[in-house]
Amino acid sequence: MSYFVYILKCSDSTLYTGIAKDVNKRLDEHNTSDKGAKYTKMRRPVALVYVEKSEDRSSASKRECVIKKLSRGKKLDLIYA
Repeated sequence: MSYFVYILKCSDSTLYTGIAKDVNKRLDEHNTSDKGAKYTKMRRPVALVYVEKSEDRSSASKRECVIKKLSRGKKLDLIYA
């Protein structure tokens, strides 16, 4: 089953990176439920600004780690490329 790496833009303009099998469901969780990340709960609403498909959880987690280490500028380059 495919996994996705995604980036959210929070209400305070910060960026949050995560992985999910179902990005739309995860976005809804970030915005409306207690299942969302602690970071995004305090920064609602969040908007999906980037999605990248990965073949499996392992590759998605590795890619998430790489993206999280990028500077904000490099993340924005990725989003708007």
